[in-house]
Amino acid sequence: MTDDTIPHLARRWHDMGGEAAGPVPTAQHDFSLWEKRVDALMIIASGKGHFTVDGLRRVLEDMGPEAFETMTYYERWIASVNQNLIEAGVYTTAELAHRMTEVAARGPTYGEATSG
Repeated sequence: MTDDTIPHLARRWHDMGGEAAGPVPTAQHDFSLWEKRVDALMIIASGKGHFTVDGLRRVLEDMGPEAFETMTYYERWIASVNQNLIEAGVYTTAELAHRMTEVAARGPTYGEATSG
């Protein structure tokens, strides 16, 4: 019997340890403002006890392989933070939708949103 035939030791799609993945990019890059905000939100919300790293990981792993093929690192993180905040009762999906509508009405760019 091998490790992958034992149910509790079976590998999930996100477990790529030991597999060939190609070269690892080592070039440093600056993060965009929204990526920095995702990181800050994650630190603040987890610091307030709204979720744990285990909760974030659970949502990330449950996204499925298509999320890792189509979403960026920070897109996956904000989706996980959002799901955890909803589960913690910080806000509802209806409240989030309402706020997103308000933000969209401000204009497509930061300059347009602040010029009114």
